[in-house]
Amino acid sequence: MKRLTSTREKRIEALQQNRYLSGLDEKILEYLAQNTRLISYDSEECIIREGQPCQGLCIVESGRVKIFKNSLSGREMIINVFVEGDSFNEVPVFDQLENPVNVGAILDSRIWLIDALTLRTVISDHPEAAQQIIINISQNLRKLVDMVAELSFYTVTTRLARLLRDIPEDQLSESGSQRLTQDDLAARIGTVREVVARSLKELEKCGAIEVNRGKITIVDKDQLMDWE
Repeated sequence: MKRLTSTREKRIEALQQNRYLSGLDEKILEYLAQNTRLISYDSEECIIREGQPCQGLCIVESGRVKIFKNSLSGREMIINVFVEGDSFNEVPVFDQLENPVNVGAILDSRIWLIDALTLRTVISDHPEAAQQIIINISQNLRKLVDMVAELSFYTVTTRLARLLRDIPEDQLSESGSQRLTQDDLAARIGTVREVVARSLKELEKCGAIEVNRGKITIVDKDQLMDWE
C-alpha cells in the first residue's frame, strides 16, 4: 500500500463521476475532495479486512479488486469483482459498523478513499446527497434479491449458461484485464471458481462452448438458450 499525491482537479473529477456523488453542488464536492486520498495496492494485496473499522468509501480508479468472504476452513467465496469507476464499502460507511467483507487487489490497483465521517457529515447537512445514496443502495438491494432468486431456482450450470449467453463474447475470449476470469464468473453467479470449472466442462461436453487456455468461445448459443 502506498499513498499517492493527487491534484484537487483529479479528486473532484473522481467524485463527480461516482454514482453516489454525481450531481452534488460544487461546494460539497470541494469539501469531500479535501478528505479524499489516492492509494495504490499491488496485485494480491489486501485492501480491506473483514471485522476491522471502516475507513471510508472506496472508488476504483484503475485495476481490479475482489470482494470476498472466507469460511472457517479457509475457503474463499468471491461476492463481486469491481473495475474502474466502481465503488465499494458503502454499508459500513453508513451503518458505522465494522467491515462486513474482505477486499483484495486482483491486479495492481489505485483506489480513491473518501473519509467515512466526512461522507456522513455531508449526508447530515445536505438531504439531496442522502436521496442519491438511498437510490443507489436500493438498486444494490434489488441486485441482491435477484441473486437470491437465481441461487434458489437454478443450478450452478444453468446460472452459468444464462450468464454466458448474455455477456459480450469479447469479455470471454479476449486477452487483457477486461477479460472475465473464472473468479469473475463465479462472483456473478454466487459460487466458487472450482464449481464454475466443473460447470464449464459440462457445457463444453454438450458442445455449447469451447475452453482453451482460460478463454471461452461460444460454439452453440442455442444450447445455452435451451439449458435448464
